[in-house]
Amino acid sequence: MIKSLRTRFAFTFACAALAASVSSLAQAGTLSIGHTTWVGYGTLYLARDLGYFKEQGLEVELTTIEESSMYMAAQASGKLSGSASTIDEILKYRSKDFCFKAVAALDESAGGDGVLVGKDVSSLAQLKGKSVAVNEGSVSQFWLSYLLKKNGMQMADLEIQNMTADDAATAFIAGRVPAAVTWEPHLSLVKQKGQGKVLIDSSSTPGVIVDVVALSCDVIDKQPDDVKALVSGLYKAVEYTKAHPKEAYAVMAKGVGGYLADPVELAAAAKGVRFFDQAMSEKLLGTPGKSGDIAAIISLANETWSQLQGKPYNVAYEDLVDTRFVTP
Repeated sequence: MIKSLRTRFAFTFACAALAASVSSLAQAGTLSIGHTTWVGYGTLYLARDLGYFKEQGLEVELTTIEESSMYMAAQASGKLSGSASTIDEILKYRSKDFCFKAVAALDESAGGDGVLVGKDVSSLAQLKGKSVAVNEGSVSQFWLSYLLKKNGMQMADLEIQNMTADDAATAFIAGRVPAAVTWEPHLSLVKQKGQGKVLIDSSSTPGVIVDVVALSCDVIDKQPDDVKALVSGLYKAVEYTKAHPKEAYAVMAKGVGGYLADPVELAAAAKGVRFFDQAMSEKLLGTPGKSGDIAAIISLANETWSQLQGKPYNVAYEDLVDTRFVTP
């Protein structure tokens, strides 16, 4: 109960703290989306900066907020129309009082996330009883739990050190922890420096770490044409990326910024993701009357977070995905 109240208070405080820093309430012709710094969100910037949204009468405002609880708080308070995040991470916030649904698929991690270990470690079993740096409550913990379960282990077998993915990588490189769960560009950096190795990466777990754009239900209901324009623009951006990767990555890098501001770094990071085109999106999210592959991820997320956080999660596919816009 205390933990639940503490989380609620933190969520409410985040709403107030963000009120002055993000867009005002959504209006027709505009969608505001919060997200962390991640290569998979590059197509949002590409579609925006190449005018794919604007040519359909849509303005998309993108705000970088490096903490999921913060951008979800902003969305809950109506300061953002939606968020770009992994489906498992946002599932925890879905309730009868906070309605939002995934309307577009962005990418899946296909090597962009990984577990860093020493050169002498050859299996997850060898980490039993050792310290592992991982961001609790994030997709990194979700994925680690999935890996452990596949290998007959559980989180209790490890000594978890809670820190962000960036801090986890830093701690590993500095020798303060023997293992860390993080993402690019840290994986490549460790390989280049020879200070350890990537024991396993997300290329071995296709379809588990998936990013979507989730919009608040009232936004979807009141702005259906804007949602259609968003999805259409993203599809066009993915096709442009296929045909002109170098040019696309340059535009993405300028927009995403942060540690991906260098087009070379973003291009390297992009090797670890798969951007979703229309066919892939239809398969993942589903179409009206037909569930998509994401239903299995939602089921896995419900089970995983219920175990990890000690409270029941039972979010239905229909409550978390809106398939009306997947096929233009």
